[in-house]
Amino acid sequence: MTTEEILDNLLNLTTESEVVEFKEANTRYDKDKLGKYFSALANEANLKGIQDAWLVMGVKDDKSIVGTSIRDQEVNEYKLEMARETSPRSTFINVHTVIKDGKRILMFQIPAAPLGQPISWKGHYYGRDGESLGALNQIEYETIRAQITHQDWSAKIIERANIDDLSKDAINFARTQYKEKNSKLKSEIDSWSDEVFLDKAKITIKGKITNTAILLLGKPESEHFINPATARITWILKDKDNFEKDYEHFFNPFILSVGEVSSKIRNLKYRYIKSGTLFPEEVDQYDPYIIREALHNCIAHQDYSLGGKIIVVENEDGILSFTNSGHFIPNSVEEVVTSESPEPKYRNTFLVGAMVNLNMIDTIGSGIKRMYNIQRKKFFPLPDYDLSNNRVKVAIAGKVVDINYARKVAEMPSLSLEDIMLLDKVAKQKNLSDSEAQVLKSKKLIEGRKPNYHISSNVASVTGEKASYMKQRGINDDYCQKMIIDYLKKFQEGTKKDFDKLLLDKLPDVLDEKQKKNKVKNNLQALRRSGEIEPLGNIWKLSK
Repeated sequence: MTTEEILDNLLNLTTESEVVEFKEANTRYDKDKLGKYFSALANEANLKGIQDAWLVMGVKDDKSIVGTSIRDQEVNEYKLEMARETSPRSTFINVHTVIKDGKRILMFQIPAAPLGQPISWKGHYYGRDGESLGALNQIEYETIRAQITHQDWSAKIIERANIDDLSKDAINFARTQYKEKNSKLKSEIDSWSDEVFLDKAKITIKGKITNTAILLLGKPESEHFINPATARITWILKDKDNFEKDYEHFFNPFILSVGEVSSKIRNLKYRYIKSGTLFPEEVDQYDPYIIREALHNCIAHQDYSLGGKIIVVENEDGILSFTNSGHFIPNSVEEVVTSESPEPKYRNTFLVGAMVNLNMIDTIGSGIKRMYNIQRKKFFPLPDYDLSNNRVKVAIAGKVVDINYARKVAEMPSLSLEDIMLLDKVAKQKNLSDSEAQVLKSKKLIEGRKPNYHISSNVASVTGEKASYMKQRGINDDYCQKMIIDYLKKFQEGTKKDFDKLLLDKLPDVLDEKQKKNKVKNNLQALRRSGEIEPLGNIWKLSK
């Protein structure tokens, strides 16, 4: 069917469908809007089981043809923008130019989202409900994701590859790791050929090279076998102002490059005085286990179909972060930490199995929990997870924020790791859910109103943070209003600015300046309603 025939068929539709969109677009069209429609139309085409969708420019909603003067240069910019901001990366199959009734029409041919991979635009997934553009609903999202739940990218066999595409050094190191994991088989393992060993370790399948084999043991030049996936870890050093100072890329074999990345991280010594001694405690800023575990988790759980790389950012202010592509499969980090059993499913099941056999990770679900406990015992802030924008980012602090508070809270025998995790969120001024707040309030660990919670007097008295508690709690409304009345009795009148100077530094530290000023305003209005003070223009006075 010719492009002209396709256009005629689209124009003969009684209404726009979820996979067809008409736009007038006389001279230009907003790239962001185009990206949202690209995501929506691609996802809807996938759900309807068709190969492509269409966005037609130069045609009104009522199908009347007006033409468009959008230039070819702008069309090329649209293509680049789609490829840059969509995930997994995608762009138009083609952009067809058709002349109809003497007017120029552009037909943007949009590919259906790949099986199991909804298309996002700038981190958000879009869909259609009839002619309406909106967020892809959860059922549609899960429907697309479930399309390849039975497939495992990491187990895919690469027919064109062979054992010569693997690094001999990586294979030898893998043997050493496998022996450590299976000490009773040491002598037997030495007698195995490389082909037998790779099958036994479940890195290859009946001698066939898998995506897992290329990632873990492949030579750097063998990366092309897994295209569009990438086998790359990028280390970046940033200064205190978040400016990039240095960087380096590391490639497969990942079993060796993990050590190279780890050695690149400047793991300085950190000293502080522990309770009950005058001698300093000296620890690594970043525990070697945490570095290893975070890197291995990125490798094991990366969504390689998205074409992203693993990113390690080292900040000179003492924060180390690890980021990999793909949504977080468990329901929450808290669930992983508190669960006593391993995660029931993995994105890369074959890869995870191989990494377990090579002593890189375990499957008992204790890795992340151990990271939390290491940080807790060092009195460092707990790992901080960001699961937004279809990625997993964990930030590790390499310093103590408040030694007295951290040490004594951590040593409170009644506090569980779950309690510490929630108090850590309060300390970082992160929002608590209603259920989380209820847990802490029921144990009398926090006070205040949503979202401005602070540690309770209970915790403050145990931790020696009474002064900090008073600053967080601030003065209550009754005392605030008494100070206003006392001020007016002494000076007869006052402005809102006068009362701000009087009260702002006495209000809770958990409130920002705008919230503090609103609190002063609310107390003035409360006194006005009770008839104790009255406004005269911008001046407040005691009521007569």
